[in-house]
Amino acid sequence: MTEILLSAGVVALLFALLAMGVWVAFALFLVGALSLLVFSNAPLGTVLATSTWGASNSWALAALPLFIWMGEILFRSKLSDNLFSGLAPWLTRLPGRLLHVNVFACAVFAAVSGSSAATAATVGKISIPELTKRGYSERMMIGTLAGSATLGLLIPPSIILIVYGVATEQSIARLFVAGVLPGVLLVLLFSGFIVAWALVNRARVPSQEDRTSLAERLRAGRELLPVMLLILGVIGSVYLGIASPTDAAAVGVVIALILAWRSGDLSWTSFRDGLMGAVRTSCMITFILAGAAFLTTAMGFAGIPRMLAAWIGDMGLSANELLVALTIFFVVMGCFLDGISIIVLTTSIIMPIVEQAGIDPIWFGIYLVFVVEMSQITPPVGFNLFVLQSLTGRNILQVAWAALPFFLLMGGAIVILTAVPDLALYLPSLMGR
Repeated sequence: MTEILLSAGVVALLFALLAMGVWVAFALFLVGALSLLVFSNAPLGTVLATSTWGASNSWALAALPLFIWMGEILFRSKLSDNLFSGLAPWLTRLPGRLLHVNVFACAVFAAVSGSSAATAATVGKISIPELTKRGYSERMMIGTLAGSATLGLLIPPSIILIVYGVATEQSIARLFVAGVLPGVLLVLLFSGFIVAWALVNRARVPSQEDRTSLAERLRAGRELLPVMLLILGVIGSVYLGIASPTDAAAVGVVIALILAWRSGDLSWTSFRDGLMGAVRTSCMITFILAGAAFLTTAMGFAGIPRMLAAWIGDMGLSANELLVALTIFFVVMGCFLDGISIIVLTTSIIMPIVEQAGIDPIWFGIYLVFVVEMSQITPPVGFNLFVLQSLTGRNILQVAWAALPFFLLMGGAIVILTAVPDLALYLPSLMGR
């Protein structure tokens, strides 16, 4: 019972600090320092310095600010306008019509931003006025945006996958590639749900849409070429082994700057705002990672992860039973913490248990992102809910209710991913050949 009491004490102290409004990084440092002082004789200053430097001095981590900057550049360009106008003519013949634009536009923007909140804000600010004007169901409009925007966490380049890779010392290139097929699975599930809903609720789908010829659709499709070029430049270079994720991030920034310049959106003001936005976000994430690394080291000195892993191992849970328990645990945590905090707070304790259960760490990274995606649309701290609340003016419970079917679809995707692990492991296995 000792390991349970130690773990419960650490967790209770951490949540108490967070409940008092202490910044996540400061809370991590404080809990780590107290853990060292109480449970070990390790020198506090030395451990603090070495763990913080080790967490910050990572070449893989250099990709993080670059991908964030790339998303900031495109967020301030005409990319979202081009996405809607380029995709819409191709989707009006599907049951559900322009509701599919939310899904596919979010998938495309996710592949160049890596951020769930940025995807929701960028696509939402264009699609919500357009769909409202055409008379689409508000609940489906909000729900498709809330669910599809979470693709920004999964489809590479994903900021969450970079954080997970750094925290667990896994290959970020393999994690990026592993997220492709599960991302496609979610797109198909979301789009399939829209088709099914539209067939059942024909009267709630506008019947009059602009009919476009093939030539007009091809002309509209040309507006998607710049973003396709960016996706190929970033993901293609990683998949083909031409560039590391960090190198690909630099390539993405250069291409994004060129696209913004060609579209006439690159000014000194937009350049400065995008750069400062990337600096603020990157510093926040790096600060949290440093605090998590220090807490991880402190808990290692105290022996908490080892004892907890042994305790859970003695319970004899199968891998599937462990995943069910972890899913419930992560969804509950997601009601109070953001995705990055969830990952950096839990990996030090969870990974020894996962490895002991024989679960592949690359597969587990994709599973973890799926669960974090679910937490993005659960109140009271679902970030996507806040974004859509500001865009629609509806209260957060209404937005959460609209997002519920997509929450359940993501739960179904986790079941599929567990039943067919090659969805996450097939492409990374090709890289190893």
